[in-house]
Amino acid sequence: MSEAVFETNLSGLIHRGKVRDTYDLGDDRLLMVASDRISAFDVVMDQPIPGKGIILTQMSAFWFGVIDYVMPNHLIATADDETAMAAIEISGALSELTPDLARRSMVIKKAERIDIECVVRNYIAGSAWAEYEESGTMNGTPLPTGMKAADRFSEPVFTPSTKAESGHDMPLTPSEARDLVGGELHAQLEEKSIEIFQVAHAYAAGQGMILVDTKFEFGFVDGELTIIDEVLTPDSSRYWDVDDWVPGKFPPAFDKQYLRAWLLDTDWKREPHPPTLPDAVIEQTRERYLESYRRLAGKSLVL
Repeated sequence: MSEAVFETNLSGLIHRGKVRDTYDLGDDRLLMVASDRISAFDVVMDQPIPGKGIILTQMSAFWFGVIDYVMPNHLIATADDETAMAAIEISGALSELTPDLARRSMVIKKAERIDIECVVRNYIAGSAWAEYEESGTMNGTPLPTGMKAADRFSEPVFTPSTKAESGHDMPLTPSEARDLVGGELHAQLEEKSIEIFQVAHAYAAGQGMILVDTKFEFGFVDGELTIIDEVLTPDSSRYWDVDDWVPGKFPPAFDKQYLRAWLLDTDWKREPHPPTLPDAVIEQTRERYLESYRRLAGKSLVL
């Protein structure tokens, strides 16, 4: 099994996020390496989930292939794709990659990022459900009374949020989102986010999975609107088994839910430093991520 990678230290580091380390390769290219770090309640745990970064990278690459006809994406090549990498100059951080690091790395186009999280929801869950229980709204917009946990909306809903480098992303009302990025760009982001969501939702349904909600990031590459970062992974999306869904209760999710549930049973105050994770929590979280890849990609991933 692959060694766990908590962080990487290669040449040209320009950003270290909650999960990904990003390196400048020159020529408007970046290397994005997914570590095995995992966060919950906006705090990075002190222990990694072995192989999680490989799963995230390989799943993003898979989904980019599924949705590539909808709009351009920033992926040039996964670093373990020998055929695609044959056309890429190997320099800087690329020359320092081990085979294991290559499996968790993507060579991407540098983009001018749009600082908004493009969230699409087809069922009410997570923070949307919490807001609804409190105020009867979602992103400040009133919803029908009497909705149940995990209820499905009549159609996917665009519910963008701020993009915070640390702490919580905050939901935006439609007018706040338009004020942030402009009316024309907001309309484009909404249209493309929902279109990609519908394609992915239909594909997941064919695999016996429900895409509940997800968040996309977009940027401009050479002036063209482009989907960037990760896409449709268990870190950015909520999936349920189609056979588990019954309105009124939340099914088990194929993400970090197992970890969150364990943390909620502790006396942790949701601030650094988090409690030490038991081996069973680490393993169960890892297995849930692996199962999501197997179900959606239709093949097993050997770590």
